This record gives sequence, C-alpha cells and structure tokens, in this order.
Amino acid sequence: MAQTDSQSSTFPEIVELNVGGQVYVTRLETLTAVPNSLLWTKFTQSSPGDLPKDGKGRFFFDRDGFLFRYILDYMRDSELFLPEFFKERRRLQKEAEFFQLPELSKRLASGSKDSLFTEDSGEPEEAELSSPVTSSSSSSGTTLRSPGASAGYITIGYRGSYTIGRDIQADAKFRRVARITVCSKISLAKEVFGETLNESRDPDRPADKYTARYYLKYNFLEQAFDRLAEAGFHMVACNSTGTCSYGSNDPGEDKLWTSYTEYVFSR
Repeated sequence: MAQTDSQSSTFPEIVELNVGGQVYVTRLETLTAVPNSLLWTKFTQSSPGDLPKDGKGRFFFDRDGFLFRYILDYMRDSELFLPEFFKERRRLQKEAEFFQLPELSKRLASGSKDSLFTEDSGEPEEAELSSPVTSSSSSSGTTLRSPGASAGYITIGYRGSYTIGRDIQADAKFRRVARITVCSKISLAKEVFGETLNESRDPDRPADKYTARYYLKYNFLEQAFDRLAEAGFHMVACNSTGTCSYGSNDPGEDKLWTSYTEYVFSR
C-alpha cells in the first residue's frame, strides 16, 4: 500500500506552501538553499508528518504571505531586488530574522541601496498586462517611473457629504465618511499602502489577483495621495457624482449634498 505524504519520510521535489494564506509552489532545493536557515532545518531535519499543514495538505507557516515572496526570491538567487519605494523594509527584516537568514537581515538593517539591491541595472520589468500608460514624464522628458516598478492602475474611491445653507455657505458640519476604498491589483495595493490597508473585506486573496473591496485605515485623502506619489503614481483621471436633498419639505431649509468621487492613478 502506497504511503501518503504525511506518512512518507521524505519531502517531494515540488513543495506547496501556505504562508499566511498565500500559496507558493517551489522546489525543495530552493527551500534548502541556505544552510542553517529555518526552512533548511524544517525540510532537512524533519519529516513531512512533523510539519503543520492546512486543509489541503500544504505546509503551513503563520507569517506574512505577501513578504514571503521576497524571502523566496532571496533563497533562489542569494540576491534581492526591491521596488525603489518599498515601504515594508522593517517588516521584511523581521521576516528575515524569523526565517533565520542573517545575511539578508543584515543587509536590510544597513538601509543602503547597494546592500538592499533595490535597483536593477537592466531594463525595467514589464507589467503583467500591457497598459496604455506605462510611464510618466516631467516637462524635461525625464522618466519618473522607477526601474523595476510594475506598471498598473490604482483607483481611490471616496464618499462624502456636506450641507449648504440658504446663504450658500458650506456648513461647519462638513463631514467626510471614514472610508477610502482601494481598487487595484493586490500586489500594487500592498506595495503602496502596506499595513495601512484594511483587507478584512477580501482576505487571503492572491497577490496577482484584483480587488475592489480594500479600504484604508485612515480617512485623509491627502495621506493616500502622498503614498501614491511616493510610489511613483500620477493621477490620470477622476470623476464625481452627487445628489442633493432637503432636510425637510421646506425649500428654504439647508440642502444636504452627497457625493462619490473616484481618482485613477497610474504608474
């Protein structure tokens, strides 16, 4: 009778991992490429039955699934190319420490571009899907898009309301709804907004998929715009709709305006 994976004493050549809800498929030789690392220990000094698994039999690690892609890249090539505007350096360093990769942790802690391999000396990476807007330029013609940064779009949605009195002056009770929505590819949203992104409405979605259900943990549009600008995005379009209603049937009463606005950014 054939042994199951849990009963086998050896790991398969192709290994499936579930890291914080993100699924990765890689070679066993990649996971064991760095001697004395945590993954090397798990996959050389243990048997498959010793490691925790998810419901589908994939080896499970309760860590940041998005940042694990960089851990895996480093173990493949002993190099790491991060986006120029990468904002998760400290968190990635913690992941490197957890996975017992001292050389990577040291390079991340130093903070210099040379040690972080943040820029690729070759051609910029192509986006997964071709985009009508692949780069942005200043008046001098200098390309502002960072080398190695993926092209793409992020749409920011915002709903607000305010009151206009009979004297046509905005009431001091102007209010912003405390939710700014984010629609984009998962990997782009996480790159730009990091831990300020609330993923609770669409959890465990793969990084190469798209979502329209994320929103931010703050309600300042300018804060969102600053992050987008720092990541090399530029606004290319916006649109807005609005409705008006009276507080009562009396036309003389204050008017309540409700609007919904979307801003489209491209890199």
